[in-house]
Amino acid sequence: MTPLQFESAYRAQWDALAHAVAEIEGKAPPADAADAVEHPLDPAQIAALYRATCEHLALARSRNYPVHLTERLDDLTARAHQIVYRPPRRGAAGLARLFLVDFPQAVRAHGACLWVATLLFTVPLVALGILTYLDPGFVLSVHDVEAVQRYDRMYDDGSEPLGRDRGADADWAMFGFYIMNNISVAFRCFAGGVFFGLGSVFFIAHNGVLAGSVAGYLTARGFGENFYSFVVTHGAFELTAIVLTGAAGLSLGRALLAPGRMTRVQALARAATAAVPLIYGVVAMLIVAAAIEAFWSSSRGVPPEVKYAVGGLCWALVLVYFTWQGRPAATRERSRAG
Repeated sequence: MTPLQFESAYRAQWDALAHAVAEIEGKAPPADAADAVEHPLDPAQIAALYRATCEHLALARSRNYPVHLTERLDDLTARAHQIVYRPPRRGAAGLARLFLVDFPQAVRAHGACLWVATLLFTVPLVALGILTYLDPGFVLSVHDVEAVQRYDRMYDDGSEPLGRDRGADADWAMFGFYIMNNISVAFRCFAGGVFFGLGSVFFIAHNGVLAGSVAGYLTARGFGENFYSFVVTHGAFELTAIVLTGAAGLSLGRALLAPGRMTRVQALARAATAAVPLIYGVVAMLIVAAAIEAFWSSSRGVPPEVKYAVGGLCWALVLVYFTWQGRPAATRERSRAG
């Protein structure tokens, strides 16, 4: 095999590895590798490409291929080695990388599942919202009488904090309650993916049904301003997090349904590994949501207009974060240009 044939045979693998390494390093990928992959590679794929490139380097040296070829492979394998075998990041540096790079990249890597999860949540939410607004009694098809009466008390014009029943505990106690409740909901959306994705589909849609029916009923009852001003700010983090965990669960189901050349267990393990940064980030989002819900959303002393403004800002920040954060500068420039 001539050097040209050798390079032609394996260049796509080298470009893919170079692209992945540059993404992880936070640098712009090489010009000839900028379009090597459409989606970020998971750790297992990077490790496999690294091992294959090491073999190619050994072959190139044993066959005395041109220096420029061996130097490129030597540099590429050295950089990849630092990524594959680097010790786990801990402390502030590890957290910074998780939230500045790994988490938003993981969200974009789950793009297809994210769109499906978004539809599974929003379509039932809107449909049930309209039905219960037109016929408030329809809410009893989803919630029992005691729950509906509790919603009336939680969002009427009384003096108690919004979103809580009479005699609710202090803010700190509610903060802990919200964390446990939010994480339990998110866990079901994610773990349901092991049932070939059906569990995730059910729990995502179920949460949309619950939220939409409550929203439509309270709007029809005249409590819309109290309700929407309550949910608008923490919803940017809580609802987004629930959809993200649902997307991660759907990715597990997709791996089981279409494992490719891997066994289902191998495909499931790969999908779960790729979802780890996403799950860490979601937990952080749910903690933020619980804090906002306990200390800000429930306050009747803050005018609804202020809550709407802050809530709109939070939704915008979440959207910008997941769209742009963690992209190399060159990729961001190409996206703006396109």
